[in-house]
Amino acid sequence: MKTAMILCAGLGTRLRPITDEVPKPLVWFGNKPLLFHIVDRLVPVGVERVVLNTHHLAERFERRLLRELPVAVTLVHEPKILGTAGGVAAARDTLGPGDVLVWNGDILATFSVTALEGAHARAKAKGAIATLAVAFVDPTEVRVGEGTVGLGEDGSVVRLRGETFGREVRGADFAGVQILGEAARARLPAEGCLVGDVYLPALRAGERVAASAVVSSFCDLGTPKAYFEESMHWLAEFGAWRGEDVRVDPEVSLESCILADGVTVRGRGEVREVVACPGATFEAPLEQAIVLGSGEIVRI
Repeated sequence: MKTAMILCAGLGTRLRPITDEVPKPLVWFGNKPLLFHIVDRLVPVGVERVVLNTHHLAERFERRLLRELPVAVTLVHEPKILGTAGGVAAARDTLGPGDVLVWNGDILATFSVTALEGAHARAKAKGAIATLAVAFVDPTEVRVGEGTVGLGEDGSVVRLRGETFGREVRGADFAGVQILGEAARARLPAEGCLVGDVYLPALRAGERVAASAVVSSFCDLGTPKAYFEESMHWLAEFGAWRGEDVRVDPEVSLESCILADGVTVRGRGEVREVVACPGATFEAPLEQAIVLGSGEIVRI
C-alpha cells in the first residue's frame, strides 16, 4: 500500500489541557511530534503518501511543518467531526479505491506493517472485511476473556465491546491500526465509529472481522499521566533530549528531561523528570511535570 490514512480529527479530551493548545497527533513525544513517529513506521514499507483528516485545532497542521515529513501529505478537513468511520468515508476520493491502512493518530505502535498486510490478504481471501492489528494480553501465557478483543481459532474477532460471536481462544488488545477492505469501505457511514458502526454490525450479521497479533508494543497517550509516563519510558531508552534553540540558565541542572524546540529554562536549581513542549518557558526548580507551550504547568 502506497497510501495510508492517519486519523487526526479527534478532540483529545482526556489529554487536556495539553490538547487545548495542540491536536493530539502533534503532541511532542520524545524528539518530535507523535505524527512523525507514526510516519516513521510507514515509510520503510513503501508508503509514499498519507491522508490526514483534521478538525480540532486544524490550523496547527501547518504546511511548513508537514513539509518536514518524508512523505506527501493530503489534508481532508472536517468542519464537523465525523468519527473514525465517517473520517475515512469523507476521504474516499482522496484515498482512491482498494484496501486502506488506517492508523489512529493518538497511537504509537511497534509492529510489522508488512506482516499485517500479509495477514489481511489471507483473511480477505476467506471473507474478512477488515483486519485489526492487535497485541496479545500476555505474550507468553494464553489469557481468555481479557483485553479489548477476543480471538477465535482462525484469527477472527469473536469478542468486541462486551459482545461475543464465537468461541474465544485468546484475549488481545486492539492497537488502533487496521486495514479496511473494499467491502468495509463501501458501507462506511457518513458519520460514526469504525468499531461501533461498522465492525459490530458486521459481526452481528455473521460476517468476519479478522485480527493479527503482529503488535509487540503500543501506547495510547490518552491522559497527561500516561503521556508523561510514556515520555519517561522513551527517555530511559534514548536518553535526555534537547531540541533546537533551547536556552538553559547556567545555574540550572537537568536530569531526565525532554526539552522540545524553543524551550527556555530560567532560574536556579534542579529540573528533574520534566517534559517541556515547544516554545515553553519556565522556572527552575521543577520536578515531575509537563510544561505547555503557553507556560502552563501540569504536575504529575
